[in-house]
Amino acid sequence: MKWIDTHAHLYLEQFDHDRDTVIQHAVSNGVSTILLPNIDQTTIAAMLKVCSDYPDHCFPMMGLHPGSIKEDYRQQLDTILQAIDRIKPIAIGEIGLDFYWDIKYKTEQIKAFTRQLDIAKELRLPVVIHTREAFDVILELVESAQNGELQGVFHCFTGTLDNVRRILDLGFYMGIGGVLTYKKSELPIVVKDIPLTSIVLETDAPYLPPVPFRGKRNESSFMIETAKKLAEIKQVSLEEVAQTTTSNAIKLFNLS
Repeated sequence: MKWIDTHAHLYLEQFDHDRDTVIQHAVSNGVSTILLPNIDQTTIAAMLKVCSDYPDHCFPMMGLHPGSIKEDYRQQLDTILQAIDRIKPIAIGEIGLDFYWDIKYKTEQIKAFTRQLDIAKELRLPVVIHTREAFDVILELVESAQNGELQGVFHCFTGTLDNVRRILDLGFYMGIGGVLTYKKSELPIVVKDIPLTSIVLETDAPYLPPVPFRGKRNESSFMIETAKKLAEIKQVSLEEVAQTTTSNAIKLFNLS
């Protein structure tokens, strides 16, 4: 079976001592393609180095994460635009809105997000969307921007059935990760109503490891545990989950 981890931050320092082992372990477990979302201007070099070191397995996205947006967001966006021109990423991401930690820069987050949606449409690239405590606002923004050409995924989806309906109407995918395996998570109930054809799998490594790895650093090979849980919920074979979610990711990110 072949798998695609559509969201992993393997360039972060948590992997500096064993990155090669982590990637090889993923490949040996069938996770041969790993998509790396950018965070901000400070992570571009590290992300690109991993993609350069592992060109057959790791592919870059480019975007400005909402958690990094401050007064200098325009300058950061300029730096990211220059990087987009240079590296030709597979997606614009990780972008979005995060009103969980701080809403001091709420207006700037919205401006940066809408600008990056425009960039994605101009370049005909999918978007990878982070949202926390901001679903209503972000869905309205994406619905307003949707002109029939915007494509993307709501990364680390943990929303409601109403969110699912609106995302499906947009023609977007939902990224499902380790939260699906958590005992107190309500995501398994919601996932029952998400068509398998609208799901891609992810890890968000090093964050949000699935059961039985909770408390440990997450890595791409652990994604198989999420896939097993998804197969159980959907009452389909693990092979069908692999085939469908991999096909979804190839289609969304235009992977060969």
